[in-house]
Amino acid sequence: MRFSTLQRHVREGSRNIWRNGWMTVASVGAVTTTLVLVGAFLALMLNLSNIATNLEKDVQIKALIDLTADQAEIDAVGDAIQRIPEVASVTFSSKDEELSSLIDSLGEEGKVWEMYEQDNPLNDVYIVKTTDPLDTISVAKKIASITNVEEITYGQEVVQNLFKFNQYARNIGLVLIVGLIFTAIFLISNTIKITIIARRREIGIMKLVGATDSFIRWPFFIEGLLLGVLGSIVPILIITTGYYYLSHSGNALTQFSFVELLPFSPFAIQLSLVILAIGAGIGVWGSVMSIRKFLKV
Repeated sequence: MRFSTLQRHVREGSRNIWRNGWMTVASVGAVTTTLVLVGAFLALMLNLSNIATNLEKDVQIKALIDLTADQAEIDAVGDAIQRIPEVASVTFSSKDEELSSLIDSLGEEGKVWEMYEQDNPLNDVYIVKTTDPLDTISVAKKIASITNVEEITYGQEVVQNLFKFNQYARNIGLVLIVGLIFTAIFLISNTIKITIIARRREIGIMKLVGATDSFIRWPFFIEGLLLGVLGSIVPILIITTGYYYLSHSGNALTQFSFVELLPFSPFAIQLSLVILAIGAGIGVWGSVMSIRKFLKV
């Protein structure tokens, strides 16, 4: 395509934005409304996914060593755990360290355990983290089979439910986002279709005098692109402004250690680019789908 031809298409597509008046407002409004929902939901799902990932990273396995094991046998257990391919890190915690940690965690009530400092009933422990949190269950089973490992604790039921919930949440979020995007495509394609119907006679005449499909389609392609871009401006402003205040407000959610919002920068820029791309894509796709049937003369 020659540059002069492209200039003509851009100029014609831009003019159509102003010519259609209220139809343009309706199209931009449809995109804006949908992208506000898509952007807000996308920000929510990405932050929930980040929180879920942080929770998964905190999952660890505690391997309690048999009380009768000597130092050589304890070291052998550590070596065996480190040889498991899925293991990322292994940390040894003596029974004295475990008792001290227990006393500190219980506060005033922990003083009751101080009487056991001379005759510590707790086990030496290996604290294990896996490379992939989803491997926790399988690694725990492997560690349980090692000689001199008395017990394995990792909150089996809680961990399994956590992994299931995270997977369901991510899948449902993806389905809802895709559903909202298709809703936007449907809305804008129908709105643009109304404007094209008003010009179907013009399109028919252009076809009869020899205009190619691409020559007719390009101005509508540009028009849809501009409608999508214009419709994404307000959502970007609303979402980024709202997220800025949320991330800097020190809200009650951040009182929980596992709740950590994605930093405003570069998240806001990345989210803005995604919203802009979705808006442009929705506009272009809606235009292409709307004009296709009118090119069959």
